[in-house]
Amino acid sequence: MKLNKTLIALLISTALLSACSDDKKPISVTDGAKTATNGGINGASTSGLNNAGGLNAQGMGMNTDGMNADGSGEYNDPNSPQAKVIYFMLDSSEVQPDFIPVVNAHAQYLVANPSIHIILEGNSDERGSREYNVALGEQRARSVANMMKSQGVADSQLQTVSYGEEKPAAMGSDESAWEQNRRVEIVYTR
Repeated sequence: MKLNKTLIALLISTALLSACSDDKKPISVTDGAKTATNGGINGASTSGLNNAGGLNAQGMGMNTDGMNADGSGEYNDPNSPQAKVIYFMLDSSEVQPDFIPVVNAHAQYLVANPSIHIILEGNSDERGSREYNVALGEQRARSVANMMKSQGVADSQLQTVSYGEEKPAAMGSDESAWEQNRRVEIVYTR
């Protein structure tokens, strides 16, 4: 009798679990050469997001002229419209794989042009205290600076500054705005 109750409970559990399963495949959104799959924050499918939910260089409509198709290659001109913004995940200062080629291209340009200097402007979204956001913006700028230094860029060519949440790229209190505000901007100086 006890075995029958266990078997019945197991069958009911299996039936309930199979009824709740979701066999949907990721939605793929194609916009020209840009492709995003669902997997953004909160599972939302958003063009321009990588699978980890963060923005990628192509998703932001950044022109990467002067770089090879894989994003590698020399950065030819700091005045060109190439990608000069590195985006970050929530509460993270880790440079995402999609942006490593962008950082590498800028580093190659700086190594080849030692008289050129840049300012790395760290930013965050509005969530968190002012102090936390300034510290996070600084960590993001330093992450990009450290990547560049590891490729031979001189300390004297780099300056970091953090604006925290004070200079938003997008106004709004939603995920779309927050994603655009979690960034480091590369500003060339003469």
